[in-house]
Amino acid sequence: MKKFSWRGLSIIIFICVTAFYLSPLAIPNLPEWWAKNKLKLGLDLKGGMQILLEVDTSALSAADARGAVDQNIKIIRERIDQFGVAEPSIQKLGENRIMVQLPGVSDFEAAENLIKQTAMLEFKVVAQPDEARRVLDLIDSNIKANLDRFPALAELDRLDKAVLAEDDTLAQQTAAGVFSSLIRPGEMDYVVQFDSIRLMQELLADPSFQQMVPGGWQVSLERADSANPRADRSIHVLSSAVELSGADLARAKVEYGSSTSTDPRIANKPYISIEMKREGARKFERVTADNVGKRLAIVLDNVVYSAPNIQERIAGGRAQITGRFTTSEANELSIVLNTGNLIAPITPASTSIIGATLGSDSIKSGTMAGIIGLAIVMLFMLFYYKVGGLLTDLALIFNVGFILAMLTAFGGTLTLPGIAGMILTIGMAVDANVLVFERIREELDTGKTPRSAMDAGYTRATITVWDANITTLIAAAVLYQFGTGPIRGFAITLTIGIIGSMFCALVFVRSLFDTFVVTGTKKTLSI
Repeated sequence: MKKFSWRGLSIIIFICVTAFYLSPLAIPNLPEWWAKNKLKLGLDLKGGMQILLEVDTSALSAADARGAVDQNIKIIRERIDQFGVAEPSIQKLGENRIMVQLPGVSDFEAAENLIKQTAMLEFKVVAQPDEARRVLDLIDSNIKANLDRFPALAELDRLDKAVLAEDDTLAQQTAAGVFSSLIRPGEMDYVVQFDSIRLMQELLADPSFQQMVPGGWQVSLERADSANPRADRSIHVLSSAVELSGADLARAKVEYGSSTSTDPRIANKPYISIEMKREGARKFERVTADNVGKRLAIVLDNVVYSAPNIQERIAGGRAQITGRFTTSEANELSIVLNTGNLIAPITPASTSIIGATLGSDSIKSGTMAGIIGLAIVMLFMLFYYKVGGLLTDLALIFNVGFILAMLTAFGGTLTLPGIAGMILTIGMAVDANVLVFERIREELDTGKTPRSAMDAGYTRATITVWDANITTLIAAAVLYQFGTGPIRGFAITLTIGIIGSMFCALVFVRSLFDTFVVTGTKKTLSI
């Protein structure tokens, strides 16, 4: 009975695993459970988006600031995972920077907005019409007394007075306040015309303007209509008291209104259905009971998404956020609400877009470099070591396949530095065989038979091969531990290549020699 060979079994496993994970690259229409194992390409090969983010921790204590960046990274990762980006790279740089790489992203603006959105969800009561008018009049009085702090409004006031001076009819009327001149009455709220929206947004973001708003109140714009971005927008006077916040939210999900719904805000349209936590549900019930007949604004990042009328006390802690969403906008908002607020605000320091064409060019260049390097090494080995070189070339092809297969199996990402690591591995992969072959040549020169020379060569060269490759593995481990994304990609590819090359040299090629070359009483060895 033939003796069981662990070496033969390991080679079979090696070939089967490599073939399994490489098959989806070459064979179409494989079963879904098999085809999902595909090699992922990095940002530099696939194209996509890279964003460098600055985290503002100035408002936090020293203790909170230390964990703010890490917590923000966690929230950003959750958002991107739900957004559906394959294999994103999110890394901390220095003390307060985050590098985000999103390969394959095509909607750059949506991705950037999703990442940086703070998602401060609040529920606030809308002022009654007489209260709103009183607040606006007070704002006008305060601005008039401090007009020099608002150059844009001062210029607007000057133009209004010039028009009034030229028109006797208008001159007989009482001029509107400077701030009130930007708005006009609407069906339920005041409306800002499109031409004045940019100025209104600048005012609402100005800390000086916030000081003009009477205590206990705030002024917020309605969300823009994505279907008609040039449409006028309502402006709401809200109580500054936060009745409920995002902390009271249990979950949010996108739903679609029925085409037969009598509510035009959701009829055949996407909306966000939200469910409160137990304590949040109690708050919601109390707020709706105390404010029947009033309106409750749903405010996200100081923008009013909807302000429905409270017709009765609402129990159960369920509500809807409507606002003329597109499907993608509704999905993005639900993701942000489910992942929570960023611990500290972030601002993009730089944004880089890498097109698919550049990625394709990188793949072609890297592939060409790899093929040329592989061909030169294989020709050298074949010319210098004859049959031994031929066996080494066969093992080298398997080694390259093994690298790609392991990157696929462990969910790794192939990057341009990774291709560089693979090309370097091609040169290093034959190094072990060179050591073994030279040792075998020395043993043959002493008069040993091919079998004895090969056994002695492998035995004495193996220690040297281990030493040489372990030192390289240590260097790769250091690169992975302390390097950033591209450096880590290089380290991973190099590590897999070293492990594969050692297996091919000490097990695969040795088995091929035993099976096909050193057989019987052969007197010569082509090496």
